Amino acid sequence: MTLDPGSADQLRSALATVAAIPVTPFGPDGQVDWEAHDRVIRRMVDAGVRLVTPNGNTGEFYALTAAEARRATESAVAAAGSGAGRPADVLAGVGHDLPSAIEAGRHAQDNGVRMIMVHQPAGPYLSAAGWLEYHRAIAGALPGLGVVLYIRDPRIGARHIRLLGDLCPNVIAVKYGIRDPVQFACVARDAGLDRFTWLAGLAELTAPACWTAGARGFTSGLVNVAPALSLSMVESLRGGDMAGAMKAWEDCRAFEELRAADSSADNVSVVKEALAQLGLCRPDVRPPSHRVSEEVRAQITEILEGWGLPVGGQDR
Repeated sequence: MTLDPGSADQLRSALATVAAIPVTPFGPDGQVDWEAHDRVIRRMVDAGVRLVTPNGNTGEFYALTAAEARRATESAVAAAGSGAGRPADVLAGVGHDLPSAIEAGRHAQDNGVRMIMVHQPAGPYLSAAGWLEYHRAIAGALPGLGVVLYIRDPRIGARHIRLLGDLCPNVIAVKYGIRDPVQFACVARDAGLDRFTWLAGLAELTAPACWTAGARGFTSGLVNVAPALSLSMVESLRGGDMAGAMKAWEDCRAFEELRAADSSADNVSVVKEALAQLGLCRPDVRPPSHRVSEEVRAQITEILEGWGLPVGGQDR
């Protein structure tokens, strides 16, 4: 089955929102805590989140086994309720080698998922032409799925994105993860501002600037912790209330700067520590990530209290 134009338009609209990237909680034995995974996602959906992306970077995609990643997709579908009465769509992350990415996409489709996000290839040698062929192969093998590109390398420019869209009509959106709003504005316009849904791929701190340049959604790890805050930003942006969006930006800033420090070394650890302080999951992460320092823990507590969230914690 090939994605028809009407369905493609529907999926583009579904992507114009906060794309929540759930954490993958671990238990004391180091295995995935699927009850906590379900709990974190249901909490976000109940708060109003309408798009959930299992197997994103906040979900420690590269630290999961293939079996764990498949189950993360299944768990997200069950928690978000795609097609089963609950209101959120699932955008499943896929990647690694080509056969694994295609297999993960087919698994997601078999479980009712309508869209996949393709991680940028992680090999040490990446050419723009090779990037194009990698994504063309995945999109071509899965013509019934909406495909979202995840751009993290500035060498991938507008002409590559535009060409891929011409070759593969099911490529419907771009998650732009480069911290340069000027480059984002140029790439989005040159590739096709209306051809794709554009998402600010570096979360709340880049969302207002990217929105003025044409983004209509943004990804978020913070939304695991404070969904109302992320949702307030997107509602302000949709309503043209830039003052309200920047108020949310200021509220997010300290937390997001902790995540971005030291080349984002604690990106996931900060989110999991905050969730642990809220009693939602353990703070454990897998190498090469590491748990936050006591100093950062204290800063997270102060931020959560400032947001009015009930800091209590669980066994650590």
